[in-house]
Amino acid sequence: MLILIAGPYRSGTADDPKKMAENLKRLEEPSYALFKAGHLPMIGEWVALPVWHAAGGKSIGDDLYEEIFHPTAGRLLQLCEGVLRLPGDSKGADNDVRIARERGIPVWYRLEDVPGCA
Repeated sequence: MLILIAGPYRSGTADDPKKMAENLKRLEEPSYALFKAGHLPMIGEWVALPVWHAAGGKSIGDDLYEEIFHPTAGRLLQLCEGVLRLPGDSKGADNDVRIARERGIPVWYRLEDVPGCA
């Protein structure tokens, strides 16, 4: 399955690039376990960041950032077959869960609950 890993990226960082990089690293932590279980992990920022840079994005939260980041996750959720929601406050990740549930896509809150990852 293509599985979106959702959790805090910008939330709680005050837009500090170092803290955002640490959050991205936390989002990436379960990716190998998902891959080993036969899934393809996906993180919205893996797609949104290069698109934002290519579009000329300059500062976190600028108009291009807002235009690209959350819509990217929505578009990915048209393709994903599951969402792994990691702990931590995140409006974006909460929105991903909402969209997934509306579309009937399973949401897991623990890696071990994802099929094949027990």
